[in-house]
Amino acid sequence: MASPTKKSPKRATGDSAGGPSLRFHHAEESEVRMLAVLEALEAAENPEEHREALADLVADLTESGMDYYYLRALKLSNAGYMAQQSARMGIAGAVKMISSVSRRFIMRMDRKELLAVT
Repeated sequence: MASPTKKSPKRATGDSAGGPSLRFHHAEESEVRMLAVLEALEAAENPEEHREALADLVADLTESGMDYYYLRALKLSNAGYMAQQSARMGIAGAVKMISSVSRRFIMRMDRKELLAVT
């Protein structure tokens, strides 16, 4: 007996990156802040003045994303307290490392690179 064929998920049209993407829900305050940082970058004569704000935003979004995709999933699966705490500690270390590396790259970005983010 032949196995049923799986259909690939329909891809969203109009995505500027043109490829698969992951998205997560974050706090409304984060969205307001994100839009403010991106608008400030676009409007600035010298976007390099906004590198620090962008690096902070990226760090916050990294933490929110890790929480959404990993810690939230553990909680929803009713994982035990110790498993959740161990994961929380591991994720915190990963976020710290990723944020540190991201910050270094962002702080070295020039005008053209910063505007490409927006």
